[in-house]
Amino acid sequence: MARKVTTKRKLIVTAIAWTLGILIFFPILWTFLTSFKSEADAIASPPQFLFFHWTTENYAEVQSRSNYLGHFMNSVIISFGSTLIGLIIAIPAAWAMAFSPTKRTKDVLMWMLSTKMMPPVGALIPIYLMFRNFGLLDTRTGLVIVLTLINLPIIVWMLYTYFKEIPGEILEAARMDGASLAKEIIYVLTPMAVPGIASTLLLNIILAWNEAFWTLNLTASKAAPLTAFIASYSSPEGLFYAKLSAASTMAIAPILILGWFSQKQLVRGLTFGAVK
Repeated sequence: MARKVTTKRKLIVTAIAWTLGILIFFPILWTFLTSFKSEADAIASPPQFLFFHWTTENYAEVQSRSNYLGHFMNSVIISFGSTLIGLIIAIPAAWAMAFSPTKRTKDVLMWMLSTKMMPPVGALIPIYLMFRNFGLLDTRTGLVIVLTLINLPIIVWMLYTYFKEIPGEILEAARMDGASLAKEIIYVLTPMAVPGIASTLLLNIILAWNEAFWTLNLTASKAAPLTAFIASYSSPEGLFYAKLSAASTMAIAPILILGWFSQKQLVRGLTFGAVK
């Protein structure tokens, strides 16, 4: 019999949850409010939270100074492209590790995870030189390749975890019915793991969208995504906080909207297999 939760306990848990939620969301809220301030109000001391002169001139200036749509399209192509290619590679790899493991499978998984522990700057020079030699600097193709390789360990690990929760007997039944390996993966395994695949897709789109180190070092103008768009408002003369906040709000708004509308699917996928 489930333990009865008292009203007091519910109120305490709710208050704690709201407090944590507000603390996490506050930087985004502050950035949003600062984007409607003048530069003088943005650096005012003490800070002005709501009672200031609201203006949209920062957004107008950002739009006139920068090609927002161009940066936006670069971010869409780079994040979605790298994630989709990663899924195409990772689904068969995760299937092999989950349903046909060898004595080296765990070692391979740990090796893949260990690559995420290396500081990116440690691989910058060789990757930069290879990109220069192959003509991939400041190209969408180059960024798609590097972000696919960066996020591939996470994709494989997540899919491997989800696939392990699927009973192997179902795949064996498909083989007995004459399904080939490709049909087994495409028509049996993939539909059963849709929640896990969807959450993996969404999480890695967010990671690729927010990637700044590689996008700033491997692009200049043609393939620059929204991370470079934000960085362009930091100059040697100083930070233009209001304009920087407007650019940041315009950059994070699409991914916030995507996360808001797909939160149910994301939570469902992240908890896939946690409750049996």
